[in-house]
Amino acid sequence: MTDYRDIIKAPIITEKTTDLMQNKNTFVFSVDVKANKTQIKQAIEKIFNVKVENVNTINVPRRKKRVGRYVGKTNKVKKAIVKLAEGSSIELI
Repeated sequence: MTDYRDIIKAPIITEKTTDLMQNKNTFVFSVDVKANKTQIKQAIEKIFNVKVENVNTINVPRRKKRVGRYVGKTNKVKKAIVKLAEGSSIELI
């Protein structure tokens, strides 16, 4: 991974993640499937200029989808739950 923006794809904004953002200073991002926790931590710190306390990752498996008689699979996704240090903040909304 050469660029930090290749690692972090997009923030995931739902009701649950918005609650985490407001109450626990925790943010959820969609990241590259091959990225590990240290790469994710470095990317968040460089892009948003904040201090990261903890990173947890979730591998979301592929699921079968069907359109008529054709069967396919969804893309594999990796989510990163990033807890920021006290006093750090990211403005996403």
